[in-house]
This record gives sequence, C-alpha cells and structure tokens, in this order.
Amino acid sequence: MELFPPFPLEEWNDTKQTLHRFEQIVGKVRLHHSPRRNHWWNAPFHLTGSGITTRPMGLVDGNPVFTVDFDFVRHRLIATTIDGGEVSFPLQGHDVASFYLAFQSALDSLGVDGGVPDATPFDLPDHGRPFVKDTEHATYDPDHASAYWRILSRVNLILEEFAAGFSGKTSPVHHFWHTFDIAVTRFSSRVVPRPEEAGGVVREAYSREVVSSGFWFGDDKVPEPCFYSYTAPEPEGLTDRPLRPDAAEWVESGGGHLALYRYADAREEDDPRAAVLDFLESAYRAGATLAGWDVDALACPRGVTDPYQGGRSGV
Repeated sequence: MELFPPFPLEEWNDTKQTLHRFEQIVGKVRLHHSPRRNHWWNAPFHLTGSGITTRPMGLVDGNPVFTVDFDFVRHRLIATTIDGGEVSFPLQGHDVASFYLAFQSALDSLGVDGGVPDATPFDLPDHGRPFVKDTEHATYDPDHASAYWRILSRVNLILEEFAAGFSGKTSPVHHFWHTFDIAVTRFSSRVVPRPEEAGGVVREAYSREVVSSGFWFGDDKVPEPCFYSYTAPEPEGLTDRPLRPDAAEWVESGGGHLALYRYADAREEDDPRAAVLDFLESAYRAGATLAGWDVDALACPRGVTDPYQGGRSGV
C-alpha cells in the first residue's frame, strides 16, 4: 500500500468544492451545538474508521445528545441520537442546497434542532450565498471522496506521532471544516494581545503564542497538497532558519510566512513518513527556538514523560 498515492487537486477539485460545503454545513451545527472550548477546539471534526465525526453534542442546548458522521466507505451522512435513533442518506446525488435540506430533515426527524445563525459558507468565494440556494456545487465522486479520507487518515496518524513529542499544551489532531485542513497546534503560556478588529475567530484561535503544523489538499493560492507549519506571532529571522528535507521552503502567506513541504516531494522520498516528521520537527524548532521556548524541556520522546519508563509500555 502506497502511503501517499498521487492526488492532484485538479483531478478532484469539483468534488472537493462540494464536499467542503457539505462539511461546513455540518460543522456549523457542531460549532453552535457543542460546549465551547478554548481556541475553538470544540468545532473541528475528528477521524473515524470510516470517515469523520462531529463527536457527540447537544444536551447543554436542549437537544438530545446526537452525533453526525460522514461515512466515506459507504458514502452516507449518518445522524444518530443517544437513545438509538438513526437517520442516514447518500452523499452522492446532492447539490449543496438539497444536502442542506436533507440534513435538516434528518435532524428534525430525530427531534434535534440543528439551526445555525448564519447558514452560509465561511471564508469561501460564495460566502454571501445561503447554502439552501447553492445548486452550483453538485459533484460527489465516491472514489475521490474515499481517497481524500484515506490520505487524511494517514496524515492524521503522522500528526499524532509528531504530537507525541511535545509535553506542553497542545490541541488534538483535528480536521477543520472551515479551511479543509488537518492540524495540531502547540502552545506556549505567553498571552498575545489581539485588537478587537481582528475578529472573534482570530482572537480566540491565537490568544496564545503557537506553532501550528498540518496538511491541506490545496487551494487557489497553492494548487497542490502540502504539509505546512507556521509560528504566530512570527518571530524575527524565522525564514533564515533551515528546514528539512532540502525540498522544504519558506513561502510568503498573509503578511507572514509558512514552512511548506509539498506532498509531491514527500512522495519521492524512500521513507515519506520519516521525511514529513523531519519537516514538522525542523519547522517547529525554527519557530519555537526563536520565540524563546524551552524546546528541550518540552520534548517528550515517543510520548513518554515518565522517567522510569524510558519509552517502554507500562501496561
């Protein structure tokens, strides 16, 4: 089994655009019907053995406890409640408008109020158009959807392995429905003042100093899948720091810089997993060292902090 099969954006972009909006619809329900967590940790999806999940939500908002899953093996949207109620429907054959209506109908039949304040895309070119009026995005190729999930699952485990090497405050590895990437973020305790005009999303996400690492499938600015890392706030001299492997580079992005390692370059390595981990570690050390973190003290080799275990299982 090839760890990173070829998956150029242009081959599946129509499905990606449709699926991105499907996920934003479900993601907005997750955001508004789950207990809020610091840095929006309540909002993203997590990986499952057949797709992605919202995880259980409800209860605190008056709804029954419910969960919504995308199944990319059987290609269905599945909504369930804690008492055993379940409704599902195929992902294929829908435009965004009909998906939105089918999803709301499924929740209604389970006794769930899945309303959201702003049922429009977030930070997409058609952000002003209600989901219920989008008949433009209507492509769902099951093979492409399955490939997306399989690659996401492999990247998820590599990010979990990388996450294990840090003993400080860190996010889960999670899949963001608004930006369609998967990431894990390391935090320092340093508070970062953000002006009110930065907006609530940014103020909460970056209220502490961070080094964030992840992967996305490409967009109109970088039209190919890539691994990435950034430090916020960006310390002076960051782009002078070396990155590994040699194909990795610093690129300008939104007034700052990203460390970027292209999926296509990782595919060419004898050991793509080791190459990606090397990239993530080099980018993290570049940012964290310049930001003044005690990198050695925060290190957690193989996920072990117990000095008597030395990397051995305690079970």
